[in-house]
Amino acid sequence: MSDSAAALPPETPFSPELYLDIIFDIPLSQSYTYRIDEKGEASPGKRVMAPFGRREVLGYVVDFRKVAPAGLSPEKIKAVRRVVDKEAIFDQRDIDLARWMASYYLCGPGEALAAMIPSGRRTGTYSSFSDEVEGGTNLVLSAEQEEALEGLSQLAGKTGLFTYLYGITGSGKTEVFLRLARRVLEAGKSVIYLVPEISLTHQTAEIIGGRFGKEAATLHSGMTGSERLTEWMRIRAGEVRIVVGPRSAVFAPVLNLGLIIIDEEHDGSYKSGNTPRYHARQIAMHRASAEDALLLLGSATPSAEAWKLMNDGVIRRFNLSRRLSGGKPPEIIPVSLSKTEGCLTAELKEEIRATARMGRQTILFLNRRGFAYFYHCKNCGFELNCKRCSVSLTYHKSRNRAVCHYCGYETSPPQACPQCGSLEAGFSGFGTEFIEEEVRNTFPELRVRRADADTTGRKGSLKELLAIFKAGGIDILLGTQMVAKGLNFPGVRLVGVVFADTGLHLPDFRAAERTFSLIVQVAGRAGRYFPDGRVIVQTMRPTDPVIREACTLNVEGFYKNELLQRKALDFPPYSRLIRLTFRSKKEEKAAKAASRLASLVRPFLGPGDEILGPAECPIGIQNNNYRRQILLRGQTMGKIHHAAAGALQKYEAEKDPAVYIEADVDPVNLL
Repeated sequence: MSDSAAALPPETPFSPELYLDIIFDIPLSQSYTYRIDEKGEASPGKRVMAPFGRREVLGYVVDFRKVAPAGLSPEKIKAVRRVVDKEAIFDQRDIDLARWMASYYLCGPGEALAAMIPSGRRTGTYSSFSDEVEGGTNLVLSAEQEEALEGLSQLAGKTGLFTYLYGITGSGKTEVFLRLARRVLEAGKSVIYLVPEISLTHQTAEIIGGRFGKEAATLHSGMTGSERLTEWMRIRAGEVRIVVGPRSAVFAPVLNLGLIIIDEEHDGSYKSGNTPRYHARQIAMHRASAEDALLLLGSATPSAEAWKLMNDGVIRRFNLSRRLSGGKPPEIIPVSLSKTEGCLTAELKEEIRATARMGRQTILFLNRRGFAYFYHCKNCGFELNCKRCSVSLTYHKSRNRAVCHYCGYETSPPQACPQCGSLEAGFSGFGTEFIEEEVRNTFPELRVRRADADTTGRKGSLKELLAIFKAGGIDILLGTQMVAKGLNFPGVRLVGVVFADTGLHLPDFRAAERTFSLIVQVAGRAGRYFPDGRVIVQTMRPTDPVIREACTLNVEGFYKNELLQRKALDFPPYSRLIRLTFRSKKEEKAAKAASRLASLVRPFLGPGDEILGPAECPIGIQNNNYRRQILLRGQTMGKIHHAAAGALQKYEAEKDPAVYIEADVDPVNLL
């Protein structure tokens, strides 16, 4: 609050001479002053519609003032047109968090606040959970679970601590999370429980709804804006004390925050792909420190950053090493694809048959949707790429269309090579649609369903599909990442990783970590309740160290080797990164802007800091935009952050409106 602004006492009568400070969802750090609306309904914490240039734009009232800003003539100050909210939907804590996000993630505070606050109008009718009978608390904890729960409970009353529950898949991390949450609630505090996928939100929400009833709520993108806002207001009012959801639920306005849980902490979906490019883990760390709460991370495959912090003693680790419910770690068998026709090896086919004879279920995983993803002419070498992006088109047989998964461009697949007319051309490689066709042809007697972005677009369809699978109504479930993580299906004996090499050699220093994590996580779906779980990992590189360590579940060995490589190459967690990406319809403009900003950054850099680039992005063209990037690298964030902020501020005065700049602090994806 500025010197010329003051808190508005409830008894203050309306005056047309009151002014409001408003921020907008734009990449600028300043607020704008407006005259209060005619009815005097606008106040800090409410959204309003206000004239901005030639448009009427949604804004957020962050302050009010009795005196117009110096140098601004009162008669020239425009008035707010309309007040959107009857009551405040955000408070000073939210404003402070938005300003911190704007500073750290190099964006506007209005952009940060817009990412935090649900859109829509309050409906007043939505409620996540009914008054169900609390269940599931009669489970007997293992000695390891008891030890972890007691240790974490002792820390829960202390301020701003970071802890980790590291346990193999099926070791009972969720039960420890829930017991700890119950103790925090009994102490009069609130809980935020984050999961990485909407599919996991449904599963976790059902468990939490059974335990906590109307004390609990969900916040996720599958809800309408009005539904999310209704739940947001219930949370603000203190009606809800435990919130479950993916990334954006980290902003839930719970009262008296005591615990933040981040399940599957390693998952890349906790990082936003749009401005502001925040990481839920970083927001959770900030909130835990600011609000004196305990932060508890958990995973069977921690991020490399978290693993190092645990080894350095910065994060306190609790371990769960045994599977519960009668299960044990599955046998994982790497199988070479080099001499296989189609996408299923003889070994995987035999295991599917054996599993079906037992009356058990199979999950087939491939992190690539569509039917086939690479068009190539054997005669002239022509490749069919997207007209807007520098990536291959993917063939979707069900629609008979070639589609770009980056920008959405699609076209009819060519009948012959567009360049030389040869018939020796066509799509190769395989996606989930291809697998589905081969599986149905190979096992016509089995019930097969596919779960990917093409089949689960309808609201509630994924939840419905997973419920059918859990009830035993599907023999083989095949899909992408949405079937790979965290889900608990008692009937699953077999998991087949159809092609483990999909992301292994992408031009990204985290490629090995992602591949290792995916294999271990999807393998964890097998044999959770029985000691005969089996995993077949199909690969063109069965001797690759990453594949080998994943198949032997050698987590310690993988991280030891991975951290040695990261240290040698000076990549995180041994350094910090800021990525600046430049997009323009004109290639020369993107290149010029990248070179100009690089020259502005260099004087700000300190000893040991460096700039990598300017260079073309690995995906050089996306949606008709040419892409260039520079990377700032340093041992600490402070210096390179100062350099990026200083250079961007200088560049602002001379920026080319035809170039869009994306700032990504602590990037998790360099494509």
